[in-house]
Amino acid sequence: MFSPSPVSPHPGRWWQRLADGRIECLLCPRECKLHEGQRGFCFVRERRHDGIMLNTWGRSSGFCVDPIEKKPLNHFYPGTSVLSFGTAGCNLGCRFCQNWDISKARAYDRLSEVATPVTIAASARRLDCRSVAFTYNDPVIFAEYAIDVAEACRALGINTVAVTAGYISAAARPEFFRAMDAANVDLKAFTEDFYHRVCLARLQPVLDTLVYLRRETRVWFEVTTLLIPGENDSDEELDRASDWFAANLGPDVPWHFTAFHPDFRMLDTPRTPPATLARARRIACSKGLKFIYTGNVHDPDGSSTWCPNCGALLIGRDWYKLEAFNLVGQHCHACGCEIPGRFGPQPGTWGPRCQPVRL
Repeated sequence: MFSPSPVSPHPGRWWQRLADGRIECLLCPRECKLHEGQRGFCFVRERRHDGIMLNTWGRSSGFCVDPIEKKPLNHFYPGTSVLSFGTAGCNLGCRFCQNWDISKARAYDRLSEVATPVTIAASARRLDCRSVAFTYNDPVIFAEYAIDVAEACRALGINTVAVTAGYISAAARPEFFRAMDAANVDLKAFTEDFYHRVCLARLQPVLDTLVYLRRETRVWFEVTTLLIPGENDSDEELDRASDWFAANLGPDVPWHFTAFHPDFRMLDTPRTPPATLARARRIACSKGLKFIYTGNVHDPDGSSTWCPNCGALLIGRDWYKLEAFNLVGQHCHACGCEIPGRFGPQPGTWGPRCQPVRL
């Protein structure tokens, strides 16, 4: 594992030299083509001499111990704590970004915490965290750092979680996800128009990432869609998205519909009504999808896990607090139906706390 000074630029991977002298970054579908000194769209990957340098290796915007359900992951060691951190920058340009102060950061003084992969892994163990999560901004853009942290965590028996928009190239997917134990992937919408107009990106690479995770990896993953009134919440779009989800990911992958609140450059858009989330959940369930959740609203029914066979309550949730846990191993206590996911013999006891920490 490469271990440079935590404050020095780190050599980047996934690039090629072009005939015109520029260097093309191959990490994500943007394929930024850079002259000397130029930075990619993500801002943190820079052309220096004959290569790409990552300027945020070993640097973080801060650390927090969260419930795993906040990522959100409902089928990955429920009730356990996760050490969460991010860096700066992003390779999408979402107008509704709800972590815009981090993901849109253009000044490295946002990165007040310095931590090597070994320090992060050791801190997670000291804090009794079951996992480490790369979140707040997209770990794809700091893939080298995330992979190094994941390797250090794996050596100590600690899981790693990527909270990502899935906007990563086919060339980089295998190495990035090989290092991860779990992921939550944002499916922002189900139209190319939305991705182009609202996120400055494309839909198809995200769909490709989801199919790759389902067919080519053992990574436990769940999907999140933030429903924005008038933008991606129509019956027609939810119906098509649910059909695609069922056909390509299958009925067992959990899908979270979460509520939008006005932020960043969409301050005039109203909040998502709870009824919209309930409607989306009904549409997805009507397609045979078994584990559909609602989030960012108080909805114990929509945030709990129910047996798809007999309807028994398996994991009761009130916000991020577990109210009931009725799994026996990985099976429904009432009918024995096997429930997909990663579960321990007992749930964690972290609760709903979100506790900032210094390493």
